[in-house]
Amino acid sequence: MMKLYSNSVDPLSHRCRIVLFEKGMDFEVVDVDLANKPEELTTLSPYTDSPVLIERNLVLTDPNIINEYIDERFPHPQLMPPDPIMRARARLFLKDFENQLFIHMLDMESTDDGKKTKARKVITEGLLQLVPILNKQPYLLYEEYSMLDVAMAPLLWRLDHYGIKLPPSAKPLLKYADSLFNRPLFDEAMTPAEKAMRG
Repeated sequence: MMKLYSNSVDPLSHRCRIVLFEKGMDFEVVDVDLANKPEELTTLSPYTDSPVLIERNLVLTDPNIINEYIDERFPHPQLMPPDPIMRARARLFLKDFENQLFIHMLDMESTDDGKKTKARKVITEGLLQLVPILNKQPYLLYEEYSMLDVAMAPLLWRLDHYGIKLPPSAKPLLKYADSLFNRPLFDEAMTPAEKAMRG
């Protein structure tokens, strides 16, 4: 059985939990403080800032690698495109999201108000760039729910928690967010602490 070492409020862990629940497979989620990992986990992985997936002798730490492995190991429902060109595009989108959006989520948890204000502005501007895409299609990768939507969901879920207020022009984005939150297993993939982030 796969075992995911996950933090209850970490958006990267949240992303991996979404994929596990979407696949409807047997797995165990172990809730840990990733900054103060149990000794056995520290031995297996030197990283403290991301979830850790363990299956037999395999230890994975990067959330994108974890999620692609789960997707290949359990191909239904498929979350990465089967076509190599589309799969490459999806990976590029994910890399852009990491560099332009998700990296700033760390600053939203900072005690430095200046960092928070700057991160809030960058995240808001980045999200608004998605509005034209979502005006034309239901998901970020055309008609099908994919790994891009999985990656975006934890950020969109935390908008209230981060104090990010989107303008009226973001209506397609908010409609898209609701469609992600209304997926049958989205609620199950969340921890009580994550559920409490939205009233």
